[in-house]
Amino acid sequence: MSRIRAALGVTRIAVRQLRSDRMRTVFAVVGVALAVLSVTLLAGVGAGVVSTGNEMFDESGRDLWVSGGPIDIAPGSVGGFQNPIPNAHPLSEAIAAHEDVETAVPMAFQVVYVSTDGEEFETTVGSGVPGAGGSSVSIREGKGLTGPNTHYADGTYEGEMTHQAVVSPETAEEFDLSVGDTIHVGGTIANARRNEFEVVGISPTFENFLGTGTVTIRLSELQTLTGNAYDDRATLITIQTAPGTDPAAVRDELAAEHPEYTFRTNQEQLVSLLERQAVVLAAGVSLVGLGVLAGGVLSLNVLLSMIYIQRRSLSILRAVGATRRSVVGIALVQSLAIAVTGYLLAIAVTPLLAVGLNRIALAVTGFEGLVQVPTYAYVAGAGVACGFALLGGTLGAWRAGRVASLTSSHA
Repeated sequence: MSRIRAALGVTRIAVRQLRSDRMRTVFAVVGVALAVLSVTLLAGVGAGVVSTGNEMFDESGRDLWVSGGPIDIAPGSVGGFQNPIPNAHPLSEAIAAHEDVETAVPMAFQVVYVSTDGEEFETTVGSGVPGAGGSSVSIREGKGLTGPNTHYADGTYEGEMTHQAVVSPETAEEFDLSVGDTIHVGGTIANARRNEFEVVGISPTFENFLGTGTVTIRLSELQTLTGNAYDDRATLITIQTAPGTDPAAVRDELAAEHPEYTFRTNQEQLVSLLERQAVVLAAGVSLVGLGVLAGGVLSLNVLLSMIYIQRRSLSILRAVGATRRSVVGIALVQSLAIAVTGYLLAIAVTPLLAVGLNRIALAVTGFEGLVQVPTYAYVAGAGVACGFALLGGTLGAWRAGRVASLTSSHA
């Protein structure tokens, strides 16, 4: 019973000391909170990016992705990019001939000019697909691309264009478009004026994938409008494997048949995209490390300063009969109280900051849900707070012990 009373007494004194210098206490709490927030929010960004990426690939309905190398920027060229896969239509047909492949769809992305009146033009991303309906894109409104791919004409590109376009919701809102309206699309303003397309559908597929508004037309027509028809270039080829097959096994077989191209599963494609942002990810890790370090240094410095400032009151306590253990206990209780309060503040603020960061990310990248704070992020934040409590308490107790020892020696 006496030990309980002693512990309660130490706690009351520690709390009273914290309340006596509230500004320093607040600084210490904020330091711990900043360190915890650095962990929870960065973990939330990492989890959100992976989760959003997996959702996009799952929703695509594709199992394998074929690339031919990086997309080269070609300043001054029509469309602005040099797509890496030549002879895309024949290659897709060869891949589709594999017994375990259901479909192989070449796709291309280029910058195009869009206008509703043929006078004022805006640039947007043009996406090209060969198929009709929902085989390549999911249609929210309208029927999508209908009828045969007449313009490709077995590789001659001499057939009649269908002049059909599917726009993304963002593009439909920007240009005030609905199914049945017409828009001008082209790789240059001149050929955009000459080529009018009917909006036959609204689809979020490529907007979700690219994070920006798009206009989707048939691949051969996009190639013609952007000067890529002569060598049939595409950005990538997506593959849907037959039900019950192992995509990884099909990947290996196709890679052996076409060694000049890279075949990836959904997970491998996501990892490849993240690896391209290695510098950004490294910067993020550095920032969280800096945040944890800065928060820790701030909280420890303030905590030790508090112990130093309390040296007179601790000396008085020691002089009136308080044990050395009680003096050390005061430092430990103060450290624990600051760490717990800082952690609770951080986890209370984390969801609010995550919502704010998601809004900023949506405005900048066009992707939703890029910050999703998982449970393990809060656990990791608790570990950081406890670590600072342990370190701060140990150093504080050591300093408080020195105060007690000095008091005893002078006595």
